Amino acid sequence: MERLEIIDSHTGGEPTRVIIDGLPELGSGPLSERRELFRRKFDHYRAAAVDEPRGSDVIVGAAVLTPTSDEYAAAVIFFNNVGVLNMCGHGTIGLLVTLYHLGRLDLGQHLIETPVGVVQATLHTANEVSVRNVPSWRERKGVEIEVPGIGKVTGDIAWGGNWFFLTEIPGVEITVANQEKLTEWAWAIRRTLEGENLQPSDGEIDHIEIFGPPHDSSNHSRNFVLCPGGAYDRSPCGTGTSAKVACLLADGKIQPGETWRQESICGSVFEGSGELDGDNVIPTIRGSAFVTSESTLVIDPEDPFCWGIH
Repeated sequence: MERLEIIDSHTGGEPTRVIIDGLPELGSGPLSERRELFRRKFDHYRAAAVDEPRGSDVIVGAAVLTPTSDEYAAAVIFFNNVGVLNMCGHGTIGLLVTLYHLGRLDLGQHLIETPVGVVQATLHTANEVSVRNVPSWRERKGVEIEVPGIGKVTGDIAWGGNWFFLTEIPGVEITVANQEKLTEWAWAIRRTLEGENLQPSDGEIDHIEIFGPPHDSSNHSRNFVLCPGGAYDRSPCGTGTSAKVACLLADGKIQPGETWRQESICGSVFEGSGELDGDNVIPTIRGSAFVTSESTLVIDPEDPFCWGIH
């Protein structure tokens, strides 16, 4: 039998499953190469950790690896129910809280190595973290598409660590009760984008973000984010909020350093802000995470679903 030692947490309602021991050795090369090795040769470990019957579509996994430099507190590869991710904002917040829970780091500022770059994360308390994310930007403004079942939809294409299409669609309130309709719309938008040859040259728009008015007047907006595997983000989405901040700064709707309070479909909140760096934006996202369990996943070769249902 094999065993994976894990710590579960949630960030604004969105779960993160950190694997702290039990993964095969991935070497010591660049993290992007180790992520590719993990994807090609060891994807069954991803499936075992986050797919059913042990996991669910909504769980994001985080493999903690040895960083390439002593100046980094940790290196991490994020993944979900369908594959590896570029970056994960809520997962980084969950990772910091988990490492503090384990006694592996102290309060204060830390550098975290990800496949798309090094991010600066500050652990303010045992549960509150701010993440200075990778450079973000708006790729295209006001993209119009004709979406079956919806009609004309206009949105922005932006990078916040993952590729997003951000749009506001009137007609449905952004609540958990309406998540099926929102999922249907977001999925239709993604399929339309795939067919319209609107993908960026270096990736795929695999996150769809739909905005509406906030439920709490102390916040600025409420969002629904559909992730690549078809599950919606329970948190306000760290990379999505980063992409949103980049668009807001490009439009002059907020100024550098000004805070944008972003609600999730569940009502949890991230605070986002950004600094200008040439043509890019360096966003900072602040939120809270809480550890929910410590456990061991047992991989029994006699179990026909030991490597997940997929």
